[in-house]
Amino acid sequence: MPDGTIEPKKGRKFDQVLEGARQVFLSDGFEGASVDDIARAAGVSKATLYSYFPDKRFLFMQVAKTECCRQADTAIESIDMNAPVQKVLCNIAGQMVDFITSQFGKQIFRICVGESDRFPELGREFYESGPMLIRDRLVEYFDKAIARGELQIDDRTLAADQFHELCKADLFPRMVFNMADEFTDAEKLRVVNGAVDMFMARYGVKA
Repeated sequence: MPDGTIEPKKGRKFDQVLEGARQVFLSDGFEGASVDDIARAAGVSKATLYSYFPDKRFLFMQVAKTECCRQADTAIESIDMNAPVQKVLCNIAGQMVDFITSQFGKQIFRICVGESDRFPELGREFYESGPMLIRDRLVEYFDKAIARGELQIDDRTLAADQFHELCKADLFPRMVFNMADEFTDAEKLRVVNGAVDMFMARYGVKA
């Protein structure tokens, strides 16, 4: 199977194939998704699908990568990074919590975990396109906030990982163990505010 360093061939129907694959993977899971169903959902022939993606695992990871990058870019574009640090962190935490608890986020996580024993590269690729991407974006913001004297952080990557984990408190375990499938805005806000308050207590610069 191609590893994460290989990029798929782009073409006129590339996005069409990705969207069809996204629909089928989310509804049927990785194992249940067939190439025939993906081609049908995308409105292309199997030959066209294979001209872009040599196998199903590579296609799945491209779907996950594309969605994770889109979510990260949308979050960055929608947040004023020059606003007060607490407001920025609340906005970032809100975006993270929304993605973690979204239908897509839940399905991608479960598929990667479920297939990780047979296909460990799926887990590695998901980590690089998901949690590692989030860490890099947070570190970029921390650099700016540190330069403005708003945060004081020695180990920025550790702080980024800590913030990510704080945003998963309560909701993520309940979701993973099928104790809850949907969460109210109040439940999400509780986690967001708690994550930011705890993070600022550790890394915020006192006035």
